[in-house]
Amino acid sequence: MKRIILLAILFIMIFTSCSVLQTVMNVSRLKFKVGNVDDFKVMGISIKDKQKLTDFNPLDLIKLTSVVTKGELPVTFTLFVEAKNPNDGTGGYPATDITLKSFPAKLYIDDKLTVTGNIGSPVIVPGVGENKLIPINIDMDLMKFFKDRGLESIIKLVTKPVIGTPIGDLEYPEEITIVDQKFN
Repeated sequence: MKRIILLAILFIMIFTSCSVLQTVMNVSRLKFKVGNVDDFKVMGISIKDKQKLTDFNPLDLIKLTSVVTKGELPVTFTLFVEAKNPNDGTGGYPATDITLKSFPAKLYIDDKLTVTGNIGSPVIVPGVGENKLIPINIDMDLMKFFKDRGLESIIKLVTKPVIGTPIGDLEYPEEITIVDQKFN
């Protein structure tokens, strides 16, 4: 009887170890790239569909003028990071959805930490080979940042994702850097 119990425990340990290893392998294949920017607002005023000053109403122009004369230009926008889950059931790996529980992001411009942020809620990256957009909301003062800089700055995003798995949350072992619009 003890032998059966020991064999059962051994079998469970081996099965669990294989499951953990398979989860780690699948997570390590997740790819990221910088996507697009959307919902850009200056002082809470959407600049979507605005090409020239006459596209703003007079009250918006007064608000914008008052903050610019103070040397400020507060903006908000959503930066989308695109995630690709190649665990689609081909290449010897099982199709596996991956849940990003946390995506602490640090936005660097010209190697200067500009803003930090995180996702508001978990994001599921499906295991069907399709890309998923991860929205990161950003608030910053452009005047303060670009005071002595041009707009040709190098932008990079540094993150250390936390993945939700059947065996618990799994944090990337080190930070990853997302520099451009190609998958890392």
